Amino acid sequence: MSIDPRAALNALTTALEEHLVAASARRGEEDPIVEAAFLAIIDAFEVYEEALFDAFDEVTPLVIYGDDDSDIDDQDSDESVDDDLEPIDD
Repeated sequence: MSIDPRAALNALTTALEEHLVAASARRGEEDPIVEAAFLAIIDAFEVYEEALFDAFDEVTPLVIYGDDDSDIDDQDSDESVDDDLEPIDD
């Protein structure tokens, strides 16, 4: 059963608004309410992205980054090519 993209968008907007409210009332650095609102945005976004794709074969330009993505960034910087190197002729 496919979810209506409009309903998924409304849920994402609500999750963003709830995160704003939670962030503005933050009680400490690791406030569980802010953390829950943060995770709700991720869940709502994933549902919206899937609904959008199912209905219109379309995606957003947004990406959710997690802890594993920092490893990808480090890997990309390690793979840079030195343009000053010349090929070795045998």
